[in-house]
Amino acid sequence: MIKKLFSLLALSATLASAHAQKKPDFVNFINSKNTWVDSVFNALTPKERIAQLFLVRAHTNLGQAYIDSVGQVIQKEQLGGLVVFQGGPVRHADMFNKYQQVSKVPLLITFDGEWGLGMRLPDSTTSFPYQMTLGAIQNNELIYDMGRQVAKDFERIGMHFNFAPVVDINNNPKNPVINYRSFGDDKFNVATKAKAYMDGMVDGGIIASLKHFPGHGDTDVDSHHDLPQLNFSKKRLDDLEIFPFRELIKAGAPAIMVAHMNIPSLDPTPNIPSSISRKVVTDLLRNELGFRGLTVTDAMDMKGVKKHFPNGEADVMAIEAGHDLLEISENSARAIDLVEKAIKSGRIKQAELDQRVKRVLAAKYWLGLNYYRPVNLNNLVQDLNSPSAQSLVQRLADASVTVLKSDKAIKTFNKQEPTAVVSIGITAPQDFEKGLAVQLQNKTDYFITGQETEDELKELVKEIRKNRQIVLAIHDNRARPRSESDLTDLTKEFIDKLVNKHTITFMFTNPYAVASLPVNDSGSLVIAYQNDAFMQKAALKVLLGQVKAAGKLSVTINKKFKTGAGL
Repeated sequence: MIKKLFSLLALSATLASAHAQKKPDFVNFINSKNTWVDSVFNALTPKERIAQLFLVRAHTNLGQAYIDSVGQVIQKEQLGGLVVFQGGPVRHADMFNKYQQVSKVPLLITFDGEWGLGMRLPDSTTSFPYQMTLGAIQNNELIYDMGRQVAKDFERIGMHFNFAPVVDINNNPKNPVINYRSFGDDKFNVATKAKAYMDGMVDGGIIASLKHFPGHGDTDVDSHHDLPQLNFSKKRLDDLEIFPFRELIKAGAPAIMVAHMNIPSLDPTPNIPSSISRKVVTDLLRNELGFRGLTVTDAMDMKGVKKHFPNGEADVMAIEAGHDLLEISENSARAIDLVEKAIKSGRIKQAELDQRVKRVLAAKYWLGLNYYRPVNLNNLVQDLNSPSAQSLVQRLADASVTVLKSDKAIKTFNKQEPTAVVSIGITAPQDFEKGLAVQLQNKTDYFITGQETEDELKELVKEIRKNRQIVLAIHDNRARPRSESDLTDLTKEFIDKLVNKHTITFMFTNPYAVASLPVNDSGSLVIAYQNDAFMQKAALKVLLGQVKAAGKLSVTINKKFKTGAGL
């Protein structure tokens, strides 16, 4: 019946309005009365209406049996959408097409794509720079363009909703979960960069979600593993953590994800996570800040939320708190039953739940899902790795490189002079070293792996210092750039002895790592933020004078190098 209803309504609705280049304002749209929404809502059973608020985990890297089991859950429970994780783009798109076929209401397909599809699909799609790298860029139009490209990639693979940007202010260098995912520690820069990224995605036709409300930047506990506690006053939260959320709500933010954190100043209930607190979701976010877009929980299978509220109670509390969407319930069938019972008992108001279901359906209509079309698998991988996207990645990288200390050594760098290229943290040339090899006529490569003895390092210092130019490249070859270097004490001593006014040091690391390494006395100090090939190519351009470094430091490293530093 509902499938037929879609067809009739799709015929009656003009395609121009469904696929217009400039969509109507999202927040006003999902809060307005809509014939299509009402018709679909009326055709759903009470259980199916509740199910529209639930998003189930989806993978294609866990085998066909897993894919089929999720499909059975979708068909049986008629859930509202997916939260997509690892796998391959073609397998993903094929999975989406099959899941959509068994869903009475088109699925809302969501994804954590903070740096694009590459966040979950790194081997086969485009990865943009991390947000801390983007925080250094002075031309925010580039970040807007990134948002547009991310939206284009989402639409091409059949996804609709990006859990990005992160608007947490990373004012705790030891933060284990946000860190390089943040635009930095300056609230104004975070808000401005996030708006550019958000606007690009929304103008590109997808939903963007700010996260992690009311601010996960100053914690030293990862809510995937435990419940962080923020013992800050309401005034401090208002002045700092909440600032970007407030500004972006004024700018029309479509959606906000609420974090699993215990914040006594907002809700004194013992051990209650902010994600399932009505005082946070409804009283603060909805009523005080005036947010009218979609609210979504962080993943409900995280220990930060289920530790103190097990067996489905957290799911009921999330609905009771005021959420429109719940990410990854441990058991969605159980949760739907419990919510239905809570409605019958009066614990959850039927009118409130109905309003949320209609908001979710309206979001699907805004996305054009009333006229759903399967994903075309032809040339999918090529389309998701377009030359224009790769060019944009490189332009973003080029714009972020930050020179923290005198560029005199860079300006006087001579490709004909004898040069020592010292690479720390890798065992073979990467893109930076390979690029230098093409350019330098008289160079010697040294790879410091951390396995060298003290005597070997002393001899290397003597040998390297015979060169008139020293290029020192410090690589963090770990999967993600961390705040503290993992180099040995001997390697750090080696760096300390090597660094002088003739040394140009390139940090392919988290910027915070500078604080734990003796590189301050370098002739020039260049921050490249991460070890990816595009950052190495950008740094090489700076060294060779092909690009002038324009980036400004996105976080404070120490008293000498503070936020906004950069030549």
